[in-house]
Amino acid sequence: MMAPGRRSSTFSRLLRHGFTDPSAAERLLESGELAPVRNDPFLLEALGGTADPDLALHGLVRLLEAQSDPTAHRELLDTLIAAKPLRDRLLGVLGASAALADHLARHPRDWHALVMYEPRDLHPGVEEFERGLAEASDPVSLRVAYRRCLLSIAARDVCGTTDVAQTAAELADLATATLRAALGLAQAAAPEDAALCRLAVIAMGKCGGHELNYVSDVDVIFVGEAVDGADEQKALRAATKLASHMMRICSETTIEGSIWPVDANLRPEGRNGPLVRTLSSHLAYYQRWAKTWEFQALLKARPVAGDLHLGAEYVAAVEPLVWQAAERENFVADVQKMRRRVVENIPAAEVERELKLGPGGLRDVEFAVQLLQLVHGRTDASLRSGTTLDALQALAAGGYVGREDAGRLDEAYRFLRSMEHRIQLYRLRRTHLVPEGEGDLRRIGRSLNLRTDPVNELTREWKRHAGVVRRLHEKLFYRPLLDAVAQLGPGEARLSPEAARERLVALGYADPAAALRHLEALASGVSRKAAIQRTLLPVLLGWFADSADPDAGLLNFRKVSDALGKTPWYLRLLRDEGAAAENLARVLSAGRLAPDLLMRAPEAVALLGNGNGGGLEPRGLAHLEQEILAAVGRAEGAAQGVTAARGVRRRELFRTAAADIVGSYGTEAQPAEADQGALVDLVGGAVSDLTAATLAGTLRAVVREGWGEELPTRFAIIGMGRFGGHELGYGSDADVVFVHEPRDGVEDREAADAANKVVSEMRRLLQIPSADPPLLIDADLRPEGKSGPLVRTLKSYEAYYRRWSLVWESQALLRAEFVAGDEELGRRFMDLIDPLRYPTRGLEEESVREIRRLKARMESERLPRGTDPKLHTKLGPGGLSDVEWTVQLLQLQHAWDLPDLRTTRTREALSAARAAGLLGAEDAEILDEAWVLATRVRNAVMLVRGRAGDTFPSESRELAAVGRYLGYGPGHVGELLDAYRRTGRRARGVVESLFYGG
Repeated sequence: MMAPGRRSSTFSRLLRHGFTDPSAAERLLESGELAPVRNDPFLLEALGGTADPDLALHGLVRLLEAQSDPTAHRELLDTLIAAKPLRDRLLGVLGASAALADHLARHPRDWHALVMYEPRDLHPGVEEFERGLAEASDPVSLRVAYRRCLLSIAARDVCGTTDVAQTAAELADLATATLRAALGLAQAAAPEDAALCRLAVIAMGKCGGHELNYVSDVDVIFVGEAVDGADEQKALRAATKLASHMMRICSETTIEGSIWPVDANLRPEGRNGPLVRTLSSHLAYYQRWAKTWEFQALLKARPVAGDLHLGAEYVAAVEPLVWQAAERENFVADVQKMRRRVVENIPAAEVERELKLGPGGLRDVEFAVQLLQLVHGRTDASLRSGTTLDALQALAAGGYVGREDAGRLDEAYRFLRSMEHRIQLYRLRRTHLVPEGEGDLRRIGRSLNLRTDPVNELTREWKRHAGVVRRLHEKLFYRPLLDAVAQLGPGEARLSPEAARERLVALGYADPAAALRHLEALASGVSRKAAIQRTLLPVLLGWFADSADPDAGLLNFRKVSDALGKTPWYLRLLRDEGAAAENLARVLSAGRLAPDLLMRAPEAVALLGNGNGGGLEPRGLAHLEQEILAAVGRAEGAAQGVTAARGVRRRELFRTAAADIVGSYGTEAQPAEADQGALVDLVGGAVSDLTAATLAGTLRAVVREGWGEELPTRFAIIGMGRFGGHELGYGSDADVVFVHEPRDGVEDREAADAANKVVSEMRRLLQIPSADPPLLIDADLRPEGKSGPLVRTLKSYEAYYRRWSLVWESQALLRAEFVAGDEELGRRFMDLIDPLRYPTRGLEEESVREIRRLKARMESERLPRGTDPKLHTKLGPGGLSDVEWTVQLLQLQHAWDLPDLRTTRTREALSAARAAGLLGAEDAEILDEAWVLATRVRNAVMLVRGRAGDTFPSESRELAAVGRYLGYGPGHVGELLDAYRRTGRRARGVVESLFYGG
């Protein structure tokens, strides 16, 4: 019987030594297997030193149970107690890897692999591993021998005998030995094939780079040649059989599981290409067809098995092509694509747990280092290592990255790789996901010597290192550029001017010499301004490079900084408000319009922040009118008042453009707006409200100067077209009609003269050349068009519409809406035109035919010569005209009976028509998508070029900027044009059916 208190004492000791289930551990210690050593203090201490003492104890009992006889059992226990190296190695492995514990339980004599502790065992290479695999005679025995070798690697790893880089190198060497053994088995099984060919196995990826994981695909490329006198085709078929058999030996699952998949998809043409090619065939492909990523992959090419002389020939032949990759035509676009994180294929719930592909993950470091190798390795052979950490060290030694930054990234990469190793070692499964279970996190944390609070310490260290990696582009790509031009003091090596130019070209800068001049002007000197800009610029340069025109972004930033650099709040805003700097970078590099608006009054930069007066949310009509009317009220004269109104308009146009750009590009904290229609509505509503407020302020200024507080005639402005529909773009004119009504006792002539003078003066003041963009007033939609009077009385409109109105005028009035002036007069005008635009019982058949004739004539006569009609946003198939005329025909026919159709807005009317069953949901969606896309393209063209246009730009960089705004990354402009044509084609099919009755 157990003495009172003894259990609690053992229980407490087990807790102190890190056991999480002391009761179960106590039962195992009391079991017959451990009876001879249960009270040994060294055993409990050694168990407590493992990553998971419970797992280690359970694995030890299983191993003891699996011993074949009492002698073997006693041998294991005696060695365990007497030999500390074995004890630490064996228990360390059992506490870190359930999979290797399973292997030891199946092969209980394999613990002897951990007994030897001679100096030559500390860092084995390929030869030692080949000896360890030498007795394997079939795939099953090869797996057993492989796991036995893996035991020794894991033991050195968990005991700290090797660091993560040495462990990765040992795993790569074991993979090399395994590939050789597997190829040997394949050749022994088919000696006739082996006699026909020379076959070289080239390791790629992490195996080629001598930095393999515990469980990873082993990437390879096969090169085959015929032996002297053999037929080449027969030799290639033989080589293919051998390569395929070798892959199966490693990849197939047996009673001992599998080793790892052998992946040959990095070969020319990927899985669609032949498995084995001759050396000349490889070279022909790389010289003509290969993409940048393929040369990037070849950085790590290393012959490992088969005919090593042929493998060396292959590497020597492809190496010059690798270092010429940066000179290729599409290199910059390819680099931009590689730099952009590809996380779309990772489930949203897993992104933050992805050690390899997630933000701040291992792939970020590896891709960045490889990119710098491709850029600078052309002229510096010291950078041509296939191992990530060696290459990073060489980049630092050569001054291509800062030593301190390289050191931090080295530390972060080692930590993340160590986490990855521990995660994979547990079950020997290929995964890069950080587990969520507390027990798993505790085991990983303890295995990394985080013992005080393993779970929280692990999470904190992981996030800290991932944060370092998240900023790696700033550290690796851009900070050395600033160090090169600032030259603040002696010390470590810096980028040479030529190396700096090479890097800028690789990052997308078309004029690296000018970029370096801008950087020198911004970052040189010891002023506070220069110091802050040296801190900001590495980040800003990365954001500029993410755009289609990095040069413009940098130039515009210099202009803004020259204008505002001595203003205390400007640099403080960029330094202290994270969103402001990124928003500014996006705005300055997205095209001409927003920077032009900003340069005219650089203090508008404040809008990009989050503080008071900042924020990019467009202001509403009431707020805008209040501000503009107040400014007009303070002004001395109409000219000064309208100048104030135009200043507000310029500032608010910038706010809207910035919100649109940031929403389209997205930021690090906020992804791009997925709802394209929401961005269209934002711009259309904001610009329309701003135009209405500007007209209201201009009207007030003109009336006050000419007539005091009251005009001799009531006066109202009616918005038409896109203005009335709340769908104005950045470059739209203000389509309006003017209506007036003489006040009591005022002669018609006097009233008409006053009204015409108001219109003339408004148009003049809004178009005077100044720092603010003009607002053009277009009154061509008035009765009789350009031939008719510019302003009419309400009675004149009534008489005209009653007698002369044509069906196209009824259609145009569908978008009429009061925007400024006398509200009561505006309301009566609306009442007057409602019967025209919503005719009782709809349109007569002749009117429908007339609308169709007008539309057909417009399509044939108004399309500019030489324009690709399929890419014309207004008049092309599925363009704005197609959708709007279709919707407006439905309104003319049915709005008299369906009040929801009585709206000036295209998308609202389309939605109401769908709700009323006038068209199907799919057709409505097709039309809406086409209208939104065409509107977005027009907005993009104005943002990029600074002037309005209805077609895609022909200049490549402008077209790329339009694509970037629309969500198409570098190199994907062709996809944008194809998508536009496809969307237009589908919409035109709906129009043919609904509008033309086809």
